[in-house]
Amino acid sequence: MPSVPPSPRTHPALAARLLALPPSCGPARLVAIDGPSGAGKSTFADHLAAVLAGAPVIRSDDFRVPWDADPLTWWEPLRRAVLDPLCAGRAAVLRRYDWHLDRYGPPEEIPPPPVLIVEGVGAAWAGSPAAYRIWIDAPRELRRARAIDRDGPEYADAWDRWSAREAAFFAEDGTQARADLLVDGTAPLPARY
Repeated sequence: MPSVPPSPRTHPALAARLLALPPSCGPARLVAIDGPSGAGKSTFADHLAAVLAGAPVIRSDDFRVPWDADPLTWWEPLRRAVLDPLCAGRAAVLRRYDWHLDRYGPPEEIPPPPVLIVEGVGAAWAGSPAAYRIWIDAPRELRRARAIDRDGPEYADAWDRWSAREAAFFAEDGTQARADLLVDGTAPLPARY
């Protein structure tokens, strides 16, 4: 039986592990960072991207996903704009959604990178071409407080409904069970796992 390498304990060790993986989307190794809203996915993704010398980060928030939508509403636009071109070895063109202005921004070209970080609820779902899946979680009350701080108290009820939908999605998909790395979203960076 082959031995399983220990989980990396630092972002540089994780970056080295990711770069050693075989590509999973054209020449890119897609790293899926998933977990419930407010767990710390964006912060973790940004830190990992910096360690990977600016690996592109695509977020579910780069797409228009209404509060009452299916958590995977963003996946088809991601596939068409980013994953299909990169899997074919071509540059992707993404127009990131601006939630404050309620419109899409200018086109942004993303050449095929060694590592592509995809972050958001559903990033590591069963249909993701991820080479590596990271699950980040934190207690619900902490996640709720972070989300309210980020989005504003007027979104508290919407967040509660969204939280229920994402929990049902994760349970049905079994997302956490297929994670390669579990991360504690309560610990400060860089010592999160």
